[in-house]
Amino acid sequence: MSTKDQSIIQLDFSDEMRNSYRDYAVSVIIARALPDVRDGLKPVQRRILYAMTELGLSPEKPHRKSARIVGDTMGKYHPHGDSSIYDALVHMTEDFSLSLPLVDGHGNFGSIDGDSAAAMRYTEARLSKGAMTLLENLDKGLVPFGPNFDESEKEPLVLPATLPNLLINGTTGIAVGMATNIPPHNTSEVIDGVIAAIKNPDITTKGLMKYIKGPDFPTGAMITNADDLMNIYETGEGKLTLRAKVETEDSDYGRKNIVITEIPYTAAGNKTKLLENLVALSREKVFDEIYDVRDESSKEGIRLIVEVKKDRDIDNLLNGLYKKTALEDTYSVNLLAVKDKQPITFTLRSIIQEFIAFQEELYTKEYQHLLAKAKDRQEIVEGLIRATDVIDLIIEILRGSDSVRQAKGCLVQGITKDIRFKSKKSEQQAATLNFTERQADAILAMPLSRLIGLELLKLHQENNALITSITEYTNILNDKDELHKVIISRLRSYKKEFGRERRTALENLSQEKYVKVVKEEELYLLIDRFGYIKSLDQASYSRLAEETLQEYSHIVPIKNTDQLCIFTAEGNMYKIKAMNIPKGKSRDKGVLVQTLCKAGQETILLYITAESLSESLLFFATRKGYVKQVSGVEFETSRFAISATKLDEDDLVSGITPLTVEDILAGDRKVILITKKGLSLGFPLEQTSEFKKTSRGVRGITLDSADEVQYAAVVPPEQDRILFEQQTYHPKKIKMRKRAAKPQKAQIKQ
Repeated sequence: MSTKDQSIIQLDFSDEMRNSYRDYAVSVIIARALPDVRDGLKPVQRRILYAMTELGLSPEKPHRKSARIVGDTMGKYHPHGDSSIYDALVHMTEDFSLSLPLVDGHGNFGSIDGDSAAAMRYTEARLSKGAMTLLENLDKGLVPFGPNFDESEKEPLVLPATLPNLLINGTTGIAVGMATNIPPHNTSEVIDGVIAAIKNPDITTKGLMKYIKGPDFPTGAMITNADDLMNIYETGEGKLTLRAKVETEDSDYGRKNIVITEIPYTAAGNKTKLLENLVALSREKVFDEIYDVRDESSKEGIRLIVEVKKDRDIDNLLNGLYKKTALEDTYSVNLLAVKDKQPITFTLRSIIQEFIAFQEELYTKEYQHLLAKAKDRQEIVEGLIRATDVIDLIIEILRGSDSVRQAKGCLVQGITKDIRFKSKKSEQQAATLNFTERQADAILAMPLSRLIGLELLKLHQENNALITSITEYTNILNDKDELHKVIISRLRSYKKEFGRERRTALENLSQEKYVKVVKEEELYLLIDRFGYIKSLDQASYSRLAEETLQEYSHIVPIKNTDQLCIFTAEGNMYKIKAMNIPKGKSRDKGVLVQTLCKAGQETILLYITAESLSESLLFFATRKGYVKQVSGVEFETSRFAISATKLDEDDLVSGITPLTVEDILAGDRKVILITKKGLSLGFPLEQTSEFKKTSRGVRGITLDSADEVQYAAVVPPEQDRILFEQQTYHPKKIKMRKRAAKPQKAQIKQ
C-alpha cells in the first residue's frame, strides 16, 4: 500500500454522521442557544459584556463605537459572524424586550415599531447599571475562567451575577431538538421571592407566587389565563394567552374609539405590522364596523386608534380583532436552561434555589477574599505601628547597613552581623526584631511623613477598623444565617435601585366568538339560462324593464342573511351564502353558479332559499320512477354540501318540486310523470308518502328497461297539458344544447 493510501482513514458513514451531529448538537445547546441557569446569559451575551468590561465601558464612562465592541468580542472570544454579535448587543439595549436592559445604547438601536438598528459603525454603547450587577467582583476570582477559542485569552465561564437575571429578563433560544422560552418578570417581585426562599428553604410554588405573581412583560398588556400559572411554574412548561390593553373613548359624529395602549409582548418589535394588519382588515371589509385606523403613538407611550362606526357593538368587534390580529397571542413558556453542561427544564422554585446556591458560593468566595485582604493589610498596619515605636532603632539599622537586603534581614530575622550600631544596647535590641517579610517591605518603603502624629493616629484607627472587619468577615463565613443577611441586604438595595411597579395585569378571561353583524337587506338573485348569477338590491331591481327580466330563467328573492340552496340531478344539495354572491348592475353578466359552490359538472334542477326550504316539502322523482316527499327541515345543516337523496348507482333525479303549506292543505295537487318514450302518468299528490332524505322512496311508475322518467312535476288540478323542453346544460360551456328541436306536448293520463 502506498504512503498516500495509508493516510486514508476508513470510517462507517452512519457512525461518523451520528458522532458529528451529536457534537454539533451539544455545541449548539451548551455554547450558543441556551442560557446558564446561574447568570441567565447565553455565551454570546456573556462574552459581549466581558469584552465591554475589558474595554472599561462602565456606566460612568463615555460610550464607545459598537463596531469596536463587536470586533473585540469576535476577535477575542466569539469567532462567529459579526451580525449575530451585533444583533445580540442590540437586543440587550431593548427596553421593550428586557425588564432590565444590560447595555446602554447611544444612537438608533431600533424601536418597538419594528425599525431595525443602524449599522454598528453608527451606534455607540456602554454597560448599563443593571449589567454591573452581573459583573461586580469579576476581578476577585469568584468565578472560574477558561481559555478562549484559540487559548490566547481567558474568559469567564459564568459571570458573578448577584441579581436573578434569568427570571428578570427572561430569554428565548432554539437549540437542536429543544428550545427555551423564559418570560421576563418584575424585578421587585423576583427579589422578594428570592428573599422569601432564602428565609424559608422549604417554600412551595404557591408560597413563591405570593411574591412572584406571574410574568411581567416590559410592554405591559395582560395575561388572560392567570389560573394556569401555578401549573406552568410547577412543571416548567405551558402556554400563556396575552392580550392588549384597550380603552374606549368618544369620537366625532357619535362614533367611538378603541384605544390600544399596551400591546402583547409577542408583538414587541412588530407594532407597525400590527397596525398594517388592522388597516388591511378595515380595507378588506373583514370587519365592517371599522371606520378608520391610525397610530397616535409618541414618546409618552403606545396609542393605536381603531375608530368604530356609530351604533356598533365594540365588545363584539374586539372579540374579532383578538381572533384575527396580534392583539391577542399565545406565549409558550419553557423554563429550559443549562446546569453543569446539561440542559434541564426547571420549575420556578428550582430556578430560585439554583440562584440562591450560586449566591452562597459567590458571597463565600467574596468574603474569603475580603478576609484575606483585610488580614494582609492588618499585618502591614501592625508592622508600621510597631515600627513607629522603635523608629529610632530602625533608623540606626538603616544608617548602619550597607544594603537593603542587609537591613531587611535584621528587621525580619534579627541578624546584626556587619551592621554598624552606635551602642551595644542598640545591637541587642535589633537582634530581637521579628517583623514579617511583608511588614519589613512596608517599613522600608514607609515615607518619613508617617512619623507625623496625625498619621500615627490614622494607622491606629485603620488597625481598629481592620480588626472589626476581620471579626465581621469571620462571623459571616462561619454563620450561614449571617451570610444570608448579607445576600438579602444587597438584594434589597437592588430592589430600591431597579424595582418598579408591575405592568402586566393578571386576569382570567374567556375568548368570546365574534358575531358578524350584517344589516338585513332584500336582494334579488338573477340567474340566466347559461347559469350565470348575480344579486341586485331592491332599488336596482325595481328599475329593470320587463323585457330585461325575461332574459333570466330564474329570479329568486332572498335576504342577504339567507342562503341559496341548489339541488342537482345527481342528488346533491349545495348552499351559497347570499352575501357571497357578487352584487352587480343590470348590465353585468355575473359569475357561474358552479364557481361559488362545489357543484362542478352537475345539472342544476332547483334554486330555493334556505328560509323557504325550511317551510316547504320537496317532491322528488327519479329517472327510474321512484317518488317521495321530504320535509325541508331535513336539509337544515351547517355544511355547504350534502347528499339530498338516496339514488341507485345508475339513477338520477328527474324533477324536484317545492310544496308549500297551501299545496299540502289544498289536497287536490297532481303528480305528473312523463317518460322518455312519451308515456305519461298522473296521480294525486296524496298518494306519495313523506320519507327521510336518506330514503329512495317508492315506485311511482312502472317502466320497461329502455324507458325512464324524463319529466316530473306537481301541478294544480285544472292543468291538463304541460309544455317542456328536453335540454342539458354543460356548466363550462356557454351554449345550450337541445335534444329535441321542438317542444313536445304531453296529454296527461288520469
